[in-house]
Amino acid sequence: MHFYMIDNNNKLMIYVNKAPSYELLIEPDFSYLIDALRSLDMNGRRFMIITDSTVGSLYAKELKNILKSIVKSVSIFTFPAGEKSKNLDTVKDCYEKLILEGFDRKDVLIALGGGVVGDLTGFVASSYLRGIRFIQIPTSLLAMVDSSIGGKTGVDFKNYKNMVGAFYQPKLVYMNIATLETLPMVEYLSGVSEIIKHGLIMDLDFYKWLKYNVTDIKSRKYSVISEMIRRSCQIKKEVVEEDPLEAGIRALLNFGHTIGHSVEKLKNFSYLHGECVSIGACAGAFISYKRSYLTYEEYEDIISTFKAFNQPVKVTGLDLNQIYDTTLLDKKMDGDRINFILLKSIGEGVIDNSVTKDEMIEAIETILE
Repeated sequence: MHFYMIDNNNKLMIYVNKAPSYELLIEPDFSYLIDALRSLDMNGRRFMIITDSTVGSLYAKELKNILKSIVKSVSIFTFPAGEKSKNLDTVKDCYEKLILEGFDRKDVLIALGGGVVGDLTGFVASSYLRGIRFIQIPTSLLAMVDSSIGGKTGVDFKNYKNMVGAFYQPKLVYMNIATLETLPMVEYLSGVSEIIKHGLIMDLDFYKWLKYNVTDIKSRKYSVISEMIRRSCQIKKEVVEEDPLEAGIRALLNFGHTIGHSVEKLKNFSYLHGECVSIGACAGAFISYKRSYLTYEEYEDIISTFKAFNQPVKVTGLDLNQIYDTTLLDKKMDGDRINFILLKSIGEGVIDNSVTKDEMIEAIETILE
């Protein structure tokens, strides 16, 4: 069986509206960061590192010391780690610190952390003074391959996930793969769910490659995970460049998310996002099987692949109708229909707004334990 390899180039250029917008750098450490910032004419400006209490304790001081050589000043804004901090109250606290420290439009914010940090920082950047520059330094696998790319920003409103936000592009995405070494295994493998999703919707060969390299991926072998990250980012790059505002094909990236987000909300975010994507993807694969897009063997193979990476494929303690009703609150609704993502085949996702309540209910039944 053939599994392709990607080249060793650690740079991807993201294009927005067909114009070069920002670079995505995949690096083994922070050694190239200063050169990257100089190339963006960011020397001599105020910087604020926005991070959470977990990541900040590990990397904020190191990053601050690195930045001191080229910036006017560096401050750190830290908020409690977790989805519960991803709200407008945290945003307001950040605004106040920026105002008190005199930040202007030419200054720079740095999102140092996982998806919560990146989404919140991006939203602050999009709205403070009607737009201030920001940089993504994702430290979780999930953020590296998903939330840091494409310019989606936002916060939760009450119990509604990502309900308030904006499309706002960073000036740079800098991935220090060494930060994955401190990521707990459960969070690291949760990120693999989004990577599997990329293979399922766009690239059969990559999906096969992931299955072939399970052991090395789980052991975090550098050469393998750097290749995995770059190829996954390449897939997302291609999608968001074609559809930067999610008006069409970009919706494919929501495979597993409609039911997954319902589970995430109803479990009060006690399940990691990638774990919920895994559960939702299995439900989506079931509908694809029932429509004869997938064979039963392919459907079972998808479930087995998520299990191989220690991802849940079922959820406990939830009511079937409760999950279905919550999907109807999804922000991806188009009128009274859900833009559901199915698999025409493994490696080919399709947007479908004809999924019925009966199909949804039957699929939800398969993920309940």
